[in-house]
Amino acid sequence: MMEPVILPMKIEDLDEVRQLEEQCFSLPWSRESFRMEIEQNKCARYYVAKVNNHVVGYDGMWLVLNEAHITNIAVHINYRRQGIGRKIMKVLILEAFRLGMERMTLEVRVSNNAAISLYKSLGFEEGGIRKKYYSDNNEDALIMWNFDIGRIQ
Repeated sequence: MMEPVILPMKIEDLDEVRQLEEQCFSLPWSRESFRMEIEQNKCARYYVAKVNNHVVGYDGMWLVLNEAHITNIAVHINYRRQGIGRKIMKVLILEAFRLGMERMTLEVRVSNNAAISLYKSLGFEEGGIRKKYYSDNNEDALIMWNFDIGRIQ
């Protein structure tokens, strides 16, 4: 596999991002939601991972005071377990730190063991549960925190 290139998300990426969103999530964000995030939300940062100029992954965060909140992350099913999720997460974490954020948080389905394992390997800790967080099936969300994002290399 070619090494993925990580770039800021642009309008021209949104069709592929939307396809990936539909593939990966039962409650996908709309194309318009992503457009507004990258064009209008000054507190948001979104990145895509590209292989052969095609989006194979993306992630994003909101910056609030001194915290970064990961809004979403997805990797195309054919590109999983190749380090792309880790690579785009590291870009997000390093960007948050560069912008003065001190800590980072996210929610993840309690059943998503692969994602939980990735987040733990990047210094995230379990911080609590949001009961019935996901409206498609009332699954709980695990809240995870990384209180020292500056140590990610």
